[in-house]
Amino acid sequence: MLGSPLGERSTPMCGDVVSVIRVSVQGQLENSSRWLELAKAAEAGGFDTLYVADHPGTSPAPFVALAAAATVTERIRLGTCVLNAGRWEPLAVASEVATLDVLSDGRALLGLGAGHTPAEWLMAGLEIPPPGLRVARLTEVAEAVRLLLTGDEISLSGVHVELKKAVLKQPTPIQDPIPLMIGGNGRNLLRFAATAADIVGVTGLGRILADGHSHEVDWRATTLDSTFDLIRLAAGATGRTPSIEALVQHVEFTDDAQAHAHEIAKVIPGASGSDILASPFVWIGTPEEIVQQLRGYKKRWGVTRYVVREVAFDQASEILRALETGG
Repeated sequence: MLGSPLGERSTPMCGDVVSVIRVSVQGQLENSSRWLELAKAAEAGGFDTLYVADHPGTSPAPFVALAAAATVTERIRLGTCVLNAGRWEPLAVASEVATLDVLSDGRALLGLGAGHTPAEWLMAGLEIPPPGLRVARLTEVAEAVRLLLTGDEISLSGVHVELKKAVLKQPTPIQDPIPLMIGGNGRNLLRFAATAADIVGVTGLGRILADGHSHEVDWRATTLDSTFDLIRLAAGATGRTPSIEALVQHVEFTDDAQAHAHEIAKVIPGASGSDILASPFVWIGTPEEIVQQLRGYKKRWGVTRYVVREVAFDQASEILRALETGG
């Protein structure tokens, strides 16, 4: 199954009172030895989840990489951040994540998104669908995967997904259910995530720019208040309390956060220095200052989970140690 509270091995998510700030890392496979060392280091360092992205042509096959990481770890969760639901079929997703769950002894985490990179369609000779259609397909894929992971025979006839007597006979996942993260930034996507996922992943990324990969952002306090209020209200309307996870775009240790924030703002379209200083998507300052900011974001917006990219692994490790020691 997919998408509700976790078992005894798990991190508190939907339905739990979350009091701990958790940090995960999104890794990039370059070679076998370095990848396996990252997996072991992430587990030893107290990271919650080792994530892999899904960008064919520029990132590894996520489930293969995560299955390899499972062989050298015992505790850390292993997840996708995030699969492009527009380019995956539900039965393939269910089979992959169920297999990962068995190989990892119940540590798989499925992250789904609507997809935002035009090249992932263009390389297949397709045009990227408009946002509304991508989110609509995501909702159908997520529901179909959830049903398939029950092991029951499923028939569905949606606008974007059709299944005829489909059944996942093997393998049977260890977790019941496998936790679900849905990540993105559009309001329709976040509203759906709040009602369906264990983790609502907020990227903070807005309109895609001409290079086909970079984004504008809107990190004004009023916008962030509106975004996180939307998640809270949508979840509350269905009696749910999913965890909220922010994707960290940049980490920098400095004794002069204000000066560095204004420099960073020059390369982040749509963000001012003051926006960056108050945003959960950028960690900037001393480790002690960053820890206090994270505690503030938890209190103000309910953000208790973060994903950093591998380039920031050392800094994130120091933040984790500061969080553990009360720094």
